[in-house]
Amino acid sequence: MTFEGWPAEALEFYEQLETDNSRLFWQAHRDRYEQDVRAPMAALLEALEPEFGPGKIFRPNRDVRFSADKAPYKTHVGGYLEGGGYIQLSADGLACGNGMYQLATDQLARYRAAVAEDISGAELERVIAAVEAAGPEVRGRDALKTAPRGFAKDHPRIGLLRNKGLVAWQEWEPAAWLGTPAALEPIMGFLRASQPLMAWLNGHVGPSELPGR
Repeated sequence: MTFEGWPAEALEFYEQLETDNSRLFWQAHRDRYEQDVRAPMAALLEALEPEFGPGKIFRPNRDVRFSADKAPYKTHVGGYLEGGGYIQLSADGLACGNGMYQLATDQLARYRAAVAEDISGAELERVIAAVEAAGPEVRGRDALKTAPRGFAKDHPRIGLLRNKGLVAWQEWEPAAWLGTPAALEPIMGFLRASQPLMAWLNGHVGPSELPGR
């Protein structure tokens, strides 16, 4: 299977789903999702696997158990790579992410210790500068409004210490190239540019060791 980009019909599918996010619409148009949305994502993940590891496509169904919004389906398709990287397509265009979105308690402790330490903290600052110079934006997640407990409010990296997650992110608006094999190039470029951030996080934070994580 060769990645040829996403046809315009993929974005049209999500435009229509945003208007009618119902089981009835989904059942009537499921073939469009499989052909125009899911199949290109599967081909993309296959093309990326040699460099970034195997990937998977997230289910289209939303978990609505604890949400006031009961719309049953996601208005985007997302793919995840084991080696680090997330790709998303919606009516708004293409987006890519990489990093650790939501740190578990043990991960957060290791992250803050590494950020606070002079050598590893300065290294992270250099990594972020290099990643952003290449195009992606590095974003903190769920940042505290003040310093976390045990850290000075005037710490030189207090902005990073307040984060509960850290990701690189880049977006592209809908364009004709999304429907061509050339769509692979910016995705590859993002993943390569953001790998130093993922490498720092893997080296200093790593996976959670808590039960059930």
